[in-house]
Formats: sequence, C-alpha cells, structure tokens
Amino acid sequence: MGVCEPGHMSDSSPREGGGRGRDCGTPVITPATLDDAEAVGEIHATAWRVAYRGLFAPEYLAAMARQQRTKWLPVIAGLGGSGDVLLVARIDGRALAFGYAGPSPTRTGVAEIFAFYSHPDAWGSGLAGQLMDAVLAHLSAAGFRHVHAWTLRDTPQSHRFYSKCGFRASGVHRRRVMGDGYPHEHVEYEVFVSPSP
Repeated sequence: MGVCEPGHMSDSSPREGGGRGRDCGTPVITPATLDDAEAVGEIHATAWRVAYRGLFAPEYLAAMARQQRTKWLPVIAGLGGSGDVLLVARIDGRALAFGYAGPSPTRTGVAEIFAFYSHPDAWGSGLAGQLMDAVLAHLSAAGFRHVHAWTLRDTPQSHRFYSKCGFRASGVHRRRVMGDGYPHEHVEYEVFVSPSP
C-alpha cells in the first residue's frame, strides 16, 4: 500500500482517517531514539485530543495531552533488552506516526501493540498502514506469530483500521476505569503473522 493512498484510522490509538489522499514524500520508518521522544509525545497528545473528542471530558483530554507529551523519554530509554520496539514513521523528515509493541505482559508467547498513533496531519496518507506492516514484520522476526491489541469499543475508526491491517475481533471484551474515573469498554483485535522469510 503506497503512502499516498487513502488510508485508515486507528487506535489503541487513532490512526489515519479515510479518504483524504494527498501528495506526500516517501515514508521512512526507523526505531525510535531519545531524540524522537518529544515528537512521539506530540503525536500521541494531538491524536488523542482530536480522535477522542466527545468520548472524554475536555478537562481529561487536556490533562492526558500534558502527560502524553512527557511520558515517552523514559519509555524509549528503557527499550534496550526489554523485547519492546517503538518505530517512528516520517515523511519529509517529520515524525508523523509511531507504533509501540512487545511481548504481552499477561499472555506468554503473544505480542501486544501497546500504542499506535498518527498525527492528524497524516490521516488519509496511508502512512499508518505502512507503519503497521513494519511493526508486524518486526514482531514476526522476533518470533511472534500471534499479535493482539486493545481498542476502545466506541472508536469505529480504529476497528476499521485494524480490520484493514488483517486483524479480526476476537470477541473478548474488558472494562477498564480510565483516568476520567469512568469505566470504558475495550475490545480485543488479533492477527496471526507468518514467519519471517
């Protein structure tokens, strides 16, 4: 899928919005470095604020944006030896999406996508689909065959994105009280990946 094709939306996170194709450069996808922490935080905060407007109170979204802008430096610093990976996708040198994944903390032998977001400026570019391909290829090379992710029930754009990327709803749901103090329903998506050649 080319980066300029109309794309997806997502969530564990939001990803790309459909139908807004545009001219763009060739994407470059690399492992995150400490220098990427600020850009990753900005992607995370901006995607949350835009995609989850209406799902959460404005005060909570603002508080989460402040937290998300500063949380990624220690995460990236701790990647070495953890088995986790954080990939950043850029167009014309600008970081516009990231995917964070690794071994599931609760399911032996299964990988989990912990966070996957793209900046609203990249929605519709196809960038998130290419980034997801890269994340899944990395997990496959690490020996994982089963990958899962949780997404909010009330974000149909993320459900469409996962489906377009080959994931299927597993039928498993969970309720989690988030920082706004209210329980929110999450649904699980999963995909089985082929061994790396």
